[in-house]
Amino acid sequence: MATAPFNQNFQDWLTQQWVILFGKKILPNQNKWLLGPFGKTEGIGLKFINQLAKDEHLKIDKSKSDKGLIRSIKQLNLPKKELGSLSEDVIDFYENTNNYEFDLRVRWNPFFKVFGGLLKVLFSNRIEQLNLPMKYSNDSRALESEIIHLMDENTREIRRTIWLRTFKNSDQVVYSGVYETCTIPNGQTCVKAIFPLPNGNATVILKPEVGKTGELILVSSGRKLGDSGFYFLLNDSKGNIWTKYIGSFKDKLIVSSENDCVTAKQTLTLWNLKVLEFKYRINKLYKAKPDSYSTLQGATVHN
Repeated sequence: MATAPFNQNFQDWLTQQWVILFGKKILPNQNKWLLGPFGKTEGIGLKFINQLAKDEHLKIDKSKSDKGLIRSIKQLNLPKKELGSLSEDVIDFYENTNNYEFDLRVRWNPFFKVFGGLLKVLFSNRIEQLNLPMKYSNDSRALESEIIHLMDENTREIRRTIWLRTFKNSDQVVYSGVYETCTIPNGQTCVKAIFPLPNGNATVILKPEVGKTGELILVSSGRKLGDSGFYFLLNDSKGNIWTKYIGSFKDKLIVSSENDCVTAKQTLTLWNLKVLEFKYRINKLYKAKPDSYSTLQGATVHN
């Protein structure tokens, strides 16, 4: 029987073994749409960015130029009618994400809050990933948001786009994720968010559509492997790749604009029950902001 690597924290090994027992082994050359960077066992957060640049022989771009989650909204391959009705403010947010700052409010379903607390204690604080606020407050919490590009030093081609989000008052990493587009087996273009974890990652694949008032709606709500949705991926002790599709876990994100103000509402559900809800107020910065990524030393990697 396949096993997860033993040289790591027990709780990480246990969750990875669960993926092996109830998931499926996949062949990389047949599932390129699903693959993404894996984390190491010694922590994620800021360490992951340096490590990924080193592993893939890339250079971390620290420039202050406009950077977005995607280079062009056309990468989503939306139908012409939908693309024409999409809010210009929403388009600008996705193409120039580095020009915006965020305020976040979180509301948990009390039933699931205890599991969120366990996630934070057992995993999030240690691996510097998925540090979700546990207390609901009418006051929002300010996030520091930065888009980081990993580039081919010779061609200057962008190979990886990382969205790093930290709390401004503590510098604690909330999310460190790799963002790109992918084409799932039915031919639809989706947004793929990859959150590295020890020896693997959590990958969310979201289908895009445009709402009646020009909002961008991203939904992960499939039924099986190959659909949009939530996936765990990992390497076992022999280097084989396994995945577990979590069909009961769904994510819906609505990004909209009204009166030149961009807002976002994200709802996570499990077994059709709301787990938690994020509300973002997204404000555009009209002055260039300094790079907050100065904490990484020796970040430029040469071939």
